[in-house]
Amino acid sequence: MHRLKETRGEPLNDHDWLRLACELALLCPPSPAAFSVGAVVVGADGREIARGHSREDDPRVHAEEAALAKILPGDPRLPGATVYSSLEPCSRRASRPRPCSRLIVDSGVRRVVLAWREPLLFADCHGAEDLAAAGVTVVEIPELAEAAREPNLHLLSGGSAR
Repeated sequence: MHRLKETRGEPLNDHDWLRLACELALLCPPSPAAFSVGAVVVGADGREIARGHSREDDPRVHAEEAALAKILPGDPRLPGATVYSSLEPCSRRASRPRPCSRLIVDSGVRRVVLAWREPLLFADCHGAEDLAAAGVTVVEIPELAEAAREPNLHLLSGGSAR
């Protein structure tokens, strides 16, 4: 689908793709009751498969859900793909039958890179742990957590920002 321009003459790396996910979170319509999150699905070949952000086309849609919905089920690229998400994929949802961590596992994706663990604000999230327990490799890049928090600062003024 899309491929970001290579920087420094080198292929894009986890930091580059995760930075894009953090930038996508800035596109989210603000909400007093939900995080603004961006997600990008990238194939093993380094090409973008899909991207999404929270509330992209529905006030209840999550970023990973939006991105994965743009990919046909059973797409052969998914087992080698990585989901880059500015926030830890959710492990519990009231508005949908399956949380994002389950959607990722069910899609066949075997690697997730995230910037920021979900703070204890709306739910006690264990997405990273659930993914790892299902055999998905989870990589956290905490130096990009500040970029992931930026579109959510209005939610954090009185809450935990782990």
